Amino acid sequence: MDSVNVSLVTEFILVGLTEQPDLQIPLFFLFLAMYLVTALGNLFLITITVLNSHLHTPMYFFLFNLSFIDLCYSSVFTPQMLMNFIIRKNTISYMECMTQLYFFCFFVISECYVLTSMAYDRYVAICNPLMYNLVMSPKLCLHLILGSYFVAFSDAVAHTACMLKLKFCDANTINHYFCDIPPLLQLSCTSTYVNELVIFIVGCINIIVPSSTIFISYGLILSSIFRIRSSEGRSKAFSTCASHLIAVFLFFGSSAFAYFKSSSAGSWDEGKISSVFYTNVVPMMNPLIYSLRNKDIKVALRKSLSRKNI
Repeated sequence: MDSVNVSLVTEFILVGLTEQPDLQIPLFFLFLAMYLVTALGNLFLITITVLNSHLHTPMYFFLFNLSFIDLCYSSVFTPQMLMNFIIRKNTISYMECMTQLYFFCFFVISECYVLTSMAYDRYVAICNPLMYNLVMSPKLCLHLILGSYFVAFSDAVAHTACMLKLKFCDANTINHYFCDIPPLLQLSCTSTYVNELVIFIVGCINIIVPSSTIFISYGLILSSIFRIRSSEGRSKAFSTCASHLIAVFLFFGSSAFAYFKSSSAGSWDEGKISSVFYTNVVPMMNPLIYSLRNKDIKVALRKSLSRKNI
């Protein structure tokens, strides 16, 4: 029997973000509002980029994929999180937990590389504008997106396959609001060495490589911005880049903290708080950053509204 990898636990209990009863209802409405903003904002960007032909460019092709990922990504765990606030004992079956883990890994890793592709696109557009159409060809854009999804698929399969090999004997209470890897490893009654090694290798690659590429790209972009003679143009470009960098820093910084923090007392609760940033805050911020500060999106919206009024 020991040689058969069968989980003895058929369901898990999710603790949620907090166990304090006074905070349950306020947090429910807070995260419900955040989810509605996330869903509506990303649906708006998806719709507006599909319906307007002048937005069929490399930049908006990447933005379409980012919005699609954020919409799916936030939907993987937010409904479960909202249930945690209103249901006293929130359970999730073993297979549902593994499925949630897979899709979480797939979408979060996809976002890492789509953000990297967007940073490279902006670097070429600002630093080499004359070569932009030649470099950012439809073929390259497609390869970058397919490559992002392929890496995400491979890494998600690796994480999920390693998790499926573990046994969960008696403990089934997950100290989190969704089926994340670190809290699941704490419940295993078998060795988690391989899982921890996969987390370290995959985590280092998917955090260090994309974040380094993004910050180098924006570093070169900022150096070009400082050479702009117009102070108004320089200020506008710097403001846009700064908002992009804040979202990127929150996404990679909070995910790195959640996965590479120490296992000292209280660190798991800190990990849950940091997870909120890359699972809830950043998917909500992205449509606001890329639409409210985007002239093309505003023009496309006005054209769409004027067509409806005709």
